[in-house]
Amino acid sequence: MKKAIIINSEVMGKGDDALGIRLMGNFLRKLWASNDKPDIIAFYNSGVKLMGEGSSVLDALTALHDQGVELVACGTCIDFYDLDKKIKVGRRTDMVEIVSIMMEAEKVVTI
Repeated sequence: MKKAIIINSEVMGKGDDALGIRLMGNFLRKLWASNDKPDIIAFYNSGVKLMGEGSSVLDALTALHDQGVELVACGTCIDFYDLDKKIKVGRRTDMVEIVSIMMEAEKVVTI
């Protein structure tokens, strides 16, 4: 695995949440359109909400998944937000794998 992106929130950056949601959507859609994609995106904390039913970025995540980007979500976080039956793209994992992803990747970008 060469490149990993870690998304730890449903919003991008600190400040106004409405702006943060918009920025996250823009980021994921630009990543979808980019020729240079990560090998994996790992989601934890409220970032797992992006993979769930009703997420405004499911189109981008589904397209990234279809283009071969692996999407994984923290199982503890899924349970905390009661999303077990609502995850629409990607797969459930645990913190052991997320640590492994971070340690084995040549490049890790945290959003």
